[in-house]
Amino acid sequence: MSDIKEKIQTTIDSNKIVLFMKGVPDAPQCGFSAQVVQVLGTYGAKYESVDVLADYDVREGIKDFSNWPTIPQLYVNGKFVGGCDIVMNHHRSGEMEALLNG
Repeated sequence: MSDIKEKIQTTIDSNKIVLFMKGVPDAPQCGFSAQVVQVLGTYGAKYESVDVLADYDVREGIKDFSNWPTIPQLYVNGKFVGGCDIVMNHHRSGEMEALLNG
């Protein structure tokens, strides 16, 4: 499992914004992932996406890594932002743009 944690950490360290999601941005495989993709698109954010459905170890490993039980998971500047509800709250409150551009 440490290899998976290392892989996840490397992905997060190598990209300013990373979205661990079900599916890909052009074809999200769940409504929650689609919502986060839509929010990121609103801000024109450039981000790396990781399709957790393509890799069981990453799908399970990201939950342990973040200590967060659900997917999608958004990371910005190496920090865990949260899942869909938290992203939506940041978007509605106007905090999301500052977070993404920080």
